[in-house]
Amino acid sequence: MSIGFVPLAAGDLEQVHAWLRQPHVARWWHDDDDETYEKVVANYLPAIEGRDPTDNYVIVVDDRSVGMIQTYLVVDYPEWETILQLGPGVAGVDLFIGEEDAIGRGLGPEILCAFASGVVFAKEGTHACVAGGESDNTRALRAFEKAGFRFVRAYEEGGRPHQLMRLERDP
Repeated sequence: MSIGFVPLAAGDLEQVHAWLRQPHVARWWHDDDDETYEKVVANYLPAIEGRDPTDNYVIVVDDRSVGMIQTYLVVDYPEWETILQLGPGVAGVDLFIGEEDAIGRGLGPEILCAFASGVVFAKEGTHACVAGGESDNTRALRAFEKAGFRFVRAYEEGGRPHQLMRLERDP
């Protein structure tokens, strides 16, 4: 199985919109309860154009686009840094597998491992990677654990309980 990451482009936003509307994604990815195509463009185009510090990628498994993954420095987002208080050198990561037939096959941990080593920790100065998952999203939390992330602490975001997971850069 080959796993790759292609920088998100404006031409990918229709696919991202379709994925975000999938029930298995919408349940956990709370960007907006009324996720219109225009809102997807407004949310992701600034990063694509370099006006937002998040790096977004399409997840490609065996030459097939199956989802999206993103990374950013937590300190670049003051609201997030205020909640987590992690300091410099810590990257956040979020992902979803949008293709329904690609979930439940063990891809999540493989994607996370490949992304952490090939993208997140390829950036000089990044010494840790974190992800927050809703406490009820046991499938996602288990995928992070299988990828080597460890539970740090519980926190609340958007009125929902979350678990902070953390992966350290290999020495």
